[in-house]
Amino acid sequence: MDKLSLFSLLLLLSSAVASAITTDEADLLIRQVVSDGEDDLLDADHHFSLFKTKFGKTYATQEEHDYRLSIFKANLRQAKRHQLLDPSAVHGVTKFSDLTAAEFQRTRLGLKRLKLPTDARKAPILPTNDLPTDFDWREHGAVTGVKDQGSCGSCWSFSATGALEGAHFLSTGELVSLSEQQLVDCDHECDPEQYGSCDSGCNGGLMNNAFEYALKAGGLELEKDYPYTGKDGRTCKFDKSKIAAKVSNFSVVSLDEDQIAANLVKNGPLAVGINAAFMQTYIGGVSCPYICSKRNLDHGVLLVGFGSAGYSIIRFKEKPYWIIKNSWGESWGEDGYYKICRGRNICGVDSMVSTVAAIHTSAQ
Repeated sequence: MDKLSLFSLLLLLSSAVASAITTDEADLLIRQVVSDGEDDLLDADHHFSLFKTKFGKTYATQEEHDYRLSIFKANLRQAKRHQLLDPSAVHGVTKFSDLTAAEFQRTRLGLKRLKLPTDARKAPILPTNDLPTDFDWREHGAVTGVKDQGSCGSCWSFSATGALEGAHFLSTGELVSLSEQQLVDCDHECDPEQYGSCDSGCNGGLMNNAFEYALKAGGLELEKDYPYTGKDGRTCKFDKSKIAAKVSNFSVVSLDEDQIAANLVKNGPLAVGINAAFMQTYIGGVSCPYICSKRNLDHGVLLVGFGSAGYSIIRFKEKPYWIIKNSWGESWGEDGYYKICRGRNICGVDSMVSTVAAIHTSAQ
């Protein structure tokens, strides 16, 4: 494909997903992706200036500034590669564009590569003949606002609380925001032979470990009672008298996508592991990369819904997709959400799915 054709194709793509990407500023920030110039980095300084303004970035020294600029340039190239490999989404400058891959992995992900226990409870098979074509728990009041894990590898705790918040809503009719910090500070005990290793706060963890902890501890406190700091606490400050939500049981959902959808509709938002390789540069649209590992799951997220009308400019047809709630704040992705296509276990999104049930209890 010649440069002019590639430019035209990507420009059409940008228009097709414009409804998901608001503000003229965002259009400026993705120019490097659709550029047809010989050197896509000619305007890197300008893009870096826009980036710093938009995301409030400051650096302590000129050396740090120049170092971050060099990383930013590398991430511009990465965004362009991602755009070519994932043409039904839009990739470009995000608030993580000054982070190296290692920094991003360490501070924004955090799903440990642990083994699920051989005796893990499996979710019962549900009927799938009456599944809707579109479903979104946000429209039914079961999802709290998008949170931000900050520079802490605690994604697993946000995935776990999100699932329990939804289960608690289904059990009580009340939506509460639960404490990730309680999990970060207190959830450190498990059987290493059974799980491989234990949850380690900002150094990673696993959602099923978190459910096991909540089951044994008696439950989780409210966010307001045990607020998030984004740092590993030296001591656990859990107050059992302030428990707001209790786990009844949890189970692993099969790899079958219809079963995942059925469990989502019946049981509420699901805790999911995913390969986040394309998420650092994601701006909007339905992500459906041609190449993405199904095994290297490194990020815990929350599955809240699915749709059937994600438009792909490349194949000129609609793509069914999952709706993922992330924990990187509302300034990332589509107001904090990620759409990834359904049908082929893209990026391993179907490989580690758990559902949790809550006991009816009143919030304190």
